[in-house]
Amino acid sequence: MILSEGFPEVRGTAQDAELWGLLFAPGPPLASRKEIKIVWRMTGEGPLQVRATLPDGTQAKLAWGPEQHGGSSWHRPGEEWGTGFVFPKHGCWKVELTRTRGSGYVWLSVK
Repeated sequence: MILSEGFPEVRGTAQDAELWGLLFAPGPPLASRKEIKIVWRMTGEGPLQVRATLPDGTQAKLAWGPEQHGGSSWHRPGEEWGTGFVFPKHGCWKVELTRTRGSGYVWLSVK
């Protein structure tokens, strides 16, 4: 994790893509049961699909998004999307992002 523009930034593990997330929240760990805005930059092709799950199968609620952004001052490779997640309980969440070409994931700690 590194700080970018004052917010925590995470680099994902990806295949046929590069993946970055910018967390608009204090932490990690992130707060459970509160909406967390996360902006993603991902290379590849096609629309973006996003989901977050715990190892026990619990899924986070995607409150909004992914919404494609036209641009910003955050400089990482790829196209940019915004999402809003509500993580219903504590744990280590796997956030998976998939495009037509390219996929990846990040692990986020939620307290």
